[in-house]
Amino acid sequence: MKTMLFDLDGTLIDSTEAILESFSVAYDTMGHLVPDNETIKILIGHPLDKMFLMLGVQSKEVNDYVLAYKEHYRHISRAKTTLLPLAMEAIKEASSIATLGIVTTKTAQYSEELLEHLGVMHHFEILIGRESVENPKPHPEPILKAIAHLKADINQTWMVGDTPMDLISAKEAGIVGIGVLCGYSQKNVLEEHTHHIVTDALEAVRLVSKLT
Repeated sequence: MKTMLFDLDGTLIDSTEAILESFSVAYDTMGHLVPDNETIKILIGHPLDKMFLMLGVQSKEVNDYVLAYKEHYRHISRAKTTLLPLAMEAIKEASSIATLGIVTTKTAQYSEELLEHLGVMHHFEILIGRESVENPKPHPEPILKAIAHLKADINQTWMVGDTPMDLISAKEAGIVGIGVLCGYSQKNVLEEHTHHIVTDALEAVRLVSKLT
């Protein structure tokens, strides 16, 4: 049986508005100016604590920023998150050819709530979130944990994602990564980590059908 693992933000869902608004609230709460939207967007896909560090927040303050972010995000995420175009079709088509899982750096609890709200969580057998592992993507641990849980054949497993973290994690875990251009990374960046670049998740599912 084939297995397909999916990232969330920029791969299946669009939660950009909720993410940017929550960053703004976190910075306001801490009394600092929020970075511009493009600077934040280019970091989406990294764990939240790492994003704040990469944006220049002092390590001793990161937890406070994360807490302020999460407090706001949990209130607005459902209202301000949608499935990306063709994501529903991708999920349904993928579920007909493979066992499905989610591997994300988002909090698992919020991710499950979002996917339940969007009506698709029942298609996925496993959801690996930030708190599910010690080492998030690009470390292979999240993918390897999903593979172990699903008892998946590593030679018949694919990871679909929109950032280098997804593709590096896939490569380190010994599976094929498929990059999608519907998210936060440019084609030339993704091409450094995989030969398989497609427009969106639906095209990724159809590529997997052709590869097997």
